[in-house]
Amino acid sequence: MSLPPRSIAIVLGTRPELVKLTDLVRLLGPAAHLVHTGQHYDEELSGRFLTELGLPEPTFLTGVGGQPRAVQISAALAQLDALFTAEPPLAVVVQGDTNAALAGALSANARDIPLLHVEAGLRSHDRNMPEEHNRVLIDSIADVLCAATEDNRANLLAEGVAASRIALTGNTVVEAVRNQLPGAAERAALLDRHGLTADGYVLATVHRPENTDSAEALRAILTELGALATPGRPVVLPLHPRTRARVEAAGLTDLLAPLTVTAPLGYSEFLALARHAALLVSDSGGIQEECTVLGRPLVVVRRSTERPEAMADFADLVEPGRAIGEAARRRLAEGPEGLARLAALPSPFGDGLASDRIVALLAAVAAPAELAAAA
Repeated sequence: MSLPPRSIAIVLGTRPELVKLTDLVRLLGPAAHLVHTGQHYDEELSGRFLTELGLPEPTFLTGVGGQPRAVQISAALAQLDALFTAEPPLAVVVQGDTNAALAGALSANARDIPLLHVEAGLRSHDRNMPEEHNRVLIDSIADVLCAATEDNRANLLAEGVAASRIALTGNTVVEAVRNQLPGAAERAALLDRHGLTADGYVLATVHRPENTDSAEALRAILTELGALATPGRPVVLPLHPRTRARVEAAGLTDLLAPLTVTAPLGYSEFLALARHAALLVSDSGGIQEECTVLGRPLVVVRRSTERPEAMADFADLVEPGRAIGEAARRRLAEGPEGLARLAALPSPFGDGLASDRIVALLAAVAAPAELAAAA
């Protein structure tokens, strides 16, 4: 059974959502109607991601990017309501915990359109995180909750969500990494172009407001990263424009000197470098999942995490400060044996078939009468 063209609205606004929903969009084909709120949009980052991932041109909203959280959500809500009135979808898909996802969820709920939440049930139990509020709110109104792991499903059941609304799908990040990771020859060429040796460097990213909006936290992170860099083991730091601005505003530019700073990387290029890094250091949520598919160790620089599954084997959670260096050196000391151990472990986030399962769920939600007639 095929769904009508543009009948499934996929509302997103950030680069991680683009990455994680790419395979779902491809499987839906003409049925997918991509709606980009512009929460994160500039040509260097989101623009190149759309091109690189081979995604169709989205419907873009306006006046959302760069605004405070409440303005982002309200501006997106008003435009989404008009869009869904003019072109009612059979179902709406949102992913994760962004302001864009919450706006999409509320718009679907207001128009009584079936809502499917990809990556439901993540919980950090940290109410200081705006994302925690977003994901709880979305889960409370979603009609179909796609839980990536058993832990996510347990979180939802503990909150009183009916088991009939929850589907255990795995996380779409697994197929995203597998499909976007360049082949061995291309990876080797990329390393050569960057002057890097496999297993001979550290790859780091810093972008979360809890780390960049605090000069003290940012100083601590950059200091620890600089101390990890040696002539034979560079620390590569693709620098997000927002992070660069915060570094300059805080007068911390000198701390970049020991680091190998690059412009932001495309997703495939980042995966290629991550695949051969001796260690990853990051505050990203997505990298906590990606490291488990790539089989690489990660030091997570955050107060809390909504992805405890990665902490069992692949990652260590630390706050800004000396704990970064201590965890990093402990992981690096494990050497080739440590990397081999992680490479042999399956990802706790699924088998790479999450997008296929989600398409089947969408078919059931969007056209239940047709399914019943065909049964």
